[in-house]
Amino acid sequence: MSINRVNISGNLTRDPELRSLPSGTQVLSFGVAVNDRVRNQTTGNWEDRPNYVDCVVFGNRAEPLNRFLSKGSKVAIEGKLRWSQWQDKQTGSNRSKLEVVVDQVEFLSPRDQDQQQGGYQPSASQGQGYQQPSYATPQAQPAPQTQQQAPQAQPVQQATQAQSAPQAQPAPQVQQAPQAQPAPPVQAAPEVQSPPVQTPPSADIYDTDIPF
Repeated sequence: MSINRVNISGNLTRDPELRSLPSGTQVLSFGVAVNDRVRNQTTGNWEDRPNYVDCVVFGNRAEPLNRFLSKGSKVAIEGKLRWSQWQDKQTGSNRSKLEVVVDQVEFLSPRDQDQQQGGYQPSASQGQGYQQPSYATPQAQPAPQTQQQAPQAQPVQQATQAQSAPQAQPAPQVQQAPQAQPAPPVQAAPEVQSPPVQTPPSADIYDTDIPF
């Protein structure tokens, strides 16, 4: 069992080309540049290396996409690979190429750029695989609000102005107590006069008066 699915994203390298097959089926062809990030072996810097991939869309989606896509549009593609071969009518040589048959397209360009080119909405018969941005619906502008300026409140005129509270009377100063009078100096007690020592009268005693 093999798997044949392709998912790429990039920018269109040219404007799409719309043509019709002899059966009446419309075919839209365009190219997408897909960059690979590779390192430059000389400078060591990372660089983008483009790969150019041919894409083709069949059926009813071809014409609407042709109106919307243009060179430089950024898209994401999902599809499958197909190898085709044919003979060049001018040279008679056989030619071949490998291309992506697109199943789904997602637009990645900025919305303002999409609006300048015109949006596209697929009909229900075109399948759900084709994802398109819808027209931008203009938002209803809010009704202008009537700005009513509320009248400024007038200052209330009082009949009488509030009387200012009486100023507090200063508290009476506390009278200082009279200073204590210094105590009178303590008088020293009168000295007690000791009675004079009376010297007994000396007796005139002579050695001659002392008996032996």
